[in-house]
Amino acid sequence: MVKILSAHIFALFIIDLNNLLKIRSVVDLNPGESGVISELLDGTLSLKLLEMGCLPGQPITMNYTAPFGDPVCVSVSGYDLSLRLDEAINISIQ
Repeated sequence: MVKILSAHIFALFIIDLNNLLKIRSVVDLNPGESGVISELLDGTLSLKLLEMGCLPGQPITMNYTAPFGDPVCVSVSGYDLSLRLDEAINISIQ
């Protein structure tokens, strides 16, 4: 339980930090909005995201969020992908 809460608090901290730095990520999109992946921010998570089709230059669309905001569902590389907030925050978009 503590690990889940700390990961969620960390994701919220990253969201606030990205707002200060003006970096847009997938979690900044509203349902139905699209963007283009510019880079993956977390080195350890980037391999997993690359294998799931989150490649720089690929269009990505926010489909919907779960009732409490985590996870989110995005469309990328021709399929729907469900990501936790702490994963989605690492996908920066243009």
